[in-house]
Amino acid sequence: MPDYKLADISDADILIKIYNSAFYDDFIRYGQCPAYGRSRLDMEQSVRDYPKIIAYEEGKAVGVISYKAEGQGKYYIGCLAVIKEEQGRGIGTLLMDHFMSEHPDWNELTLVTPRDNERNIRFYTGRFGFEIVGEEVDGAVTVLLFKLIR
Repeated sequence: MPDYKLADISDADILIKIYNSAFYDDFIRYGQCPAYGRSRLDMEQSVRDYPKIIAYEEGKAVGVISYKAEGQGKYYIGCLAVIKEEQGRGIGTLLMDHFMSEHPDWNELTLVTPRDNERNIRFYTGRFGFEIVGEEVDGAVTVLLFKLIR
């Protein structure tokens, strides 16, 4: 079971490592990925704008979930990332579960993921019951909009 820590700006380098590991394949696949290759200043600002919860196993940062409170129990999940070598072990599920338990007021969660990322689609719809409610183009990538209502 991971330990969790609310990130602060001093965690920017750790967060960059997590994001770069988790999103390298997306960067290669699409030629761009907003979560990949961020500067330290950009990540520090991201921590200010989107609170982040880091998951640690045996002292090693293995994943992160970022979010934005939109008021009245609505949250936007900006990012759910697990380092490449730890993917498929349930860390993403544990991060989502931890987020929901730490925010008992949630009644609506929204997020986006690339339309052609079947693994993510199965994860959000199958494991958590998110519904696909639309799609939009983000740069060169078409993303699906997901919503979960409690």
